[in-house]
Amino acid sequence: MRRHLKPFLHRHEPRGHWHGHLKSGFGAVIGMSAVGGLAIATDIPLLIAPFGATAVLIFGQPKSVLAQPANVLGGYLVAAAIGGLAMAFFPGLWWVAAIAVGLAIAAMLVLRVTHPPAGAVPLVAFGSHLAAPTLFLVVLMGGLILISIAVLHHLVPPRQQYPLRAE
Repeated sequence: MRRHLKPFLHRHEPRGHWHGHLKSGFGAVIGMSAVGGLAIATDIPLLIAPFGATAVLIFGQPKSVLAQPANVLGGYLVAAAIGGLAMAFFPGLWWVAAIAVGLAIAAMLVLRVTHPPAGAVPLVAFGSHLAAPTLFLVVLMGGLILISIAVLHHLVPPRQQYPLRAE
């Protein structure tokens, strides 16, 4: 039995250094505070749950292809377009929200801008009833703020290359 569970329990993530982990957490606090502060200042509902997951990727796993700026912005904008259209044409139908999530994932994969947190944006559209233009504004502004802070954050030692350079 134990042999069968081992693949599920094995941690593939390499060990890191405590100061790097603290720096990642601190970067997320700064990023989410900036988004939340702007939400209060502008009265735009910018503080959406997927941004917390984005913070994990861009501050904690900046070398992941899923954390790169093109993936963050592209994934969010694709998912917002699909989620916003689905909500506009089929408001309140939970099963359309499920289809929109699947379509968003497929579109991100086809366009090579996969960003897992963006998969939740159609659910945000249906759960919050944000109009498509507002949803677009939310993901664009929040994504740009988080990316901008991550670029500066990763210049502070211990430095991480973010974004990755094209080869």
